[in-house]
Amino acid sequence: MDNLDSLPSASVEEIPEDARILDVREDAEWEAGHIDGAQHIPLGQLPERYGEVPADEDVYVICRTGGRSLRATAYLQQYGFDPVNVLGGMGAWMDAERPMVSETGQTPTVR
Repeated sequence: MDNLDSLPSASVEEIPEDARILDVREDAEWEAGHIDGAQHIPLGQLPERYGEVPADEDVYVICRTGGRSLRATAYLQQYGFDPVNVLGGMGAWMDAERPMVSETGQTPTVR
């Protein structure tokens, strides 16, 4: 995990429509707004739950702004996954007006 700059990354616009998304934000952030169909594993739970992440496909890792997802990308890469860090995180996703859903019954938002 020494050289985080060399990890694969992609902008929101570069993410394929059918991409596998892993959201590593905390529960309250997820509930406020997330990508429909994304997998949710908070960063702190990743060491115990990384086996739930599909190892046979690219996984786009996202958080609020990109810091936690970068750490998760580095962690997953150590275990043989092909993760891609999403630059700008959910903030960039929302700014690009990409679709989101919420667990709160309110308009999805990023916090």
